Amino acid sequence: MDQICRIDEIEEGQSKGLDWGEHKLIAVKHQGQLYLYLNRCPHRGIPLEWQPDQFLDLERQFIQCSTHGALFRIETGDCIQGPCQGQALQPIEFSLRDGEVWADPIPSEPN
Repeated sequence: MDQICRIDEIEEGQSKGLDWGEHKLIAVKHQGQLYLYLNRCPHRGIPLEWQPDQFLDLERQFIQCSTHGALFRIETGDCIQGPCQGQALQPIEFSLRDGEVWADPIPSEPN
């Protein structure tokens, strides 16, 4: 397992981009829970943010793709609006240990 970040690096109602080896992640703290996803839109495979750490819509209720405006449920990663409707963000399984976020490495994708 690898340490991803500390839980206190992400404030309630905020999102943060994280580098994890060769992968880019999205971390969102929403209603006291932490959610981690691969930072890749299922529609085109591109990063979601328009500026560093800007992954949420204006009301901070959904993760939003800056390119196509697709909206994803924070709790599940499911796309509810946009060109990838019916698809979802790839969740990252993690555990918390003494305020640190830990996850198993993602296998590299074949080229």
